[in-house]
Amino acid sequence: MPLVAYNVNLGTDNLEIATAISKKVRHLGGGLRFCKAMGVALEGRGITQVSMNLTDYRKTAIYRAHELVRIEAQRYGVPVIGAEVIGLVPMEALVDSAAYYLGLENFSVSQVLETRLME
Repeated sequence: MPLVAYNVNLGTDNLEIATAISKKVRHLGGGLRFCKAMGVALEGRGITQVSMNLTDYRKTAIYRAHELVRIEAQRYGVPVIGAEVIGLVPMEALVDSAAYYLGLENFSVSQVLETRLME
């Protein structure tokens, strides 16, 4: 299973908040089963992020990790200001998140043009 490196940027420079959120999100802290996470300071930007490795994106979807970070950040009054994928990501992982956020019913990766072109 390919690893998905996914980071959520927070609108705060308080590393303690990012670390606390990461502890709630990661599996070892009672969070998502296939998620490893840690808080990171992005000093050059004056923000922090929750840096995550999703070790099975089919069982812990990107959108689930993102939404759990958002929920925990709200507890601290901190906005989510962005996110990033590091390296390569399976198309299925992105399509799954797009379908979730767009509310697409009965959508599958086979409906993506590039998937059909690769067949």
